[in-house]
Amino acid sequence: MTTTTTIPRSDIDPYSDASILSPYEDYRRLRDLGPVVWLETHQVFAVARYREVYDALHDHTTFSSGSGVGLTETLNKAQKGSSFTSDPPYHDYVRGLVARHLKPKALEQFHDYIEGWAARLVDELIEKGTFDAVTDFAQAFPLAVVPDLLGWPVEEGKERLLEWATAGFNAFGPLNDRTKAGFPLLKEMSDFLQRMSIPGNLRPDSWGAQLVSDAKDGKIEEYLLPGLLGDFLAPSMDTSVSALSSMLWLLGSHPGQWDQIRADESLIPKAFNEIIRIESPLRGFTRLVTRERELGGLTLEPDARVLLLYGSANRDERHWTDPDTFDIHRPGVAQHVGFGHGIHGCVGQALSRLEGHSLLKALSTRVRSIEIGEPTWRLHNTIRGIASLPVTLRT
Repeated sequence: MTTTTTIPRSDIDPYSDASILSPYEDYRRLRDLGPVVWLETHQVFAVARYREVYDALHDHTTFSSGSGVGLTETLNKAQKGSSFTSDPPYHDYVRGLVARHLKPKALEQFHDYIEGWAARLVDELIEKGTFDAVTDFAQAFPLAVVPDLLGWPVEEGKERLLEWATAGFNAFGPLNDRTKAGFPLLKEMSDFLQRMSIPGNLRPDSWGAQLVSDAKDGKIEEYLLPGLLGDFLAPSMDTSVSALSSMLWLLGSHPGQWDQIRADESLIPKAFNEIIRIESPLRGFTRLVTRERELGGLTLEPDARVLLLYGSANRDERHWTDPDTFDIHRPGVAQHVGFGHGIHGCVGQALSRLEGHSLLKALSTRVRSIEIGEPTWRLHNTIRGIASLPVTLRT
């Protein structure tokens, strides 16, 4: 076990209800304590500054994902084998099977389809009047698009996808009540993915059906199928819901910047990056240290588990100017770690960007102002997100 004699200690618990609902002061305190901090509550090291989080994400040999990326070792053992809980060369193999469909070039063929869906959704919500940013907007889009691309059968599974994804991401946190409440859902998801791995159960010519066909032809080991189908599900759902609901909240809170986007569509990609930076969908994942490594001038020894706090790194005043201010013109914003970074950067981020950009485009051409109420924030171990937010779109 790593010695903590030169590393500051803290009783801050980033998984407490209070910290989840309002995390940024705790993140600042952790950053001020040092580049690496020992968390007494969870017996892990926390890395909260941008430079050290970025460096760790780009040294996957030392900061290994193969022993799991969660906080609880028993759950880490159960989650091994997916693209984000594995190391090269196995990681490169399984990620490649999923990423071939999710790369920007591969998604080009769906560009018009997703833009059309975005336009229809925005038109419906304008007509509706006041609606909820999460259930009516942020959830509606990935629930309509992702299952269709994956080839889920229409009659089952779709209504449970969000609950399954939520349970899966909660299980990367501590073994608290939120994690335990998700165990029945994880069993349900596992059973469903096993059934979807049987030839004929997914819509022909879909992404999922292609994986099943490849396994039938001997190109993929069949035992990998449930995990690979799950790899499509998780990164395409909860993170997108978080980003899209935060998008309405931030643009509704900053009408001047919304006017600038309406006047100049070329600002959309940068604006979406700033949304991801300031309200990072992923709070953070852990890594296991494989060899002695200095990080920020402090020494970590083998077998140390390190929690990399993406949401804190993206607000580190050592890296960003005025980091708590939402600014769609922010220089260098593309270097945020809101989707992770390095070889484990979110495999679904190109799809999330396509969704976000399409919705911003549809909104900018139709909506003069975004009126919002007070957000209720969500209690979740791994996802930072809004639970509900009333919105009215004015044309």
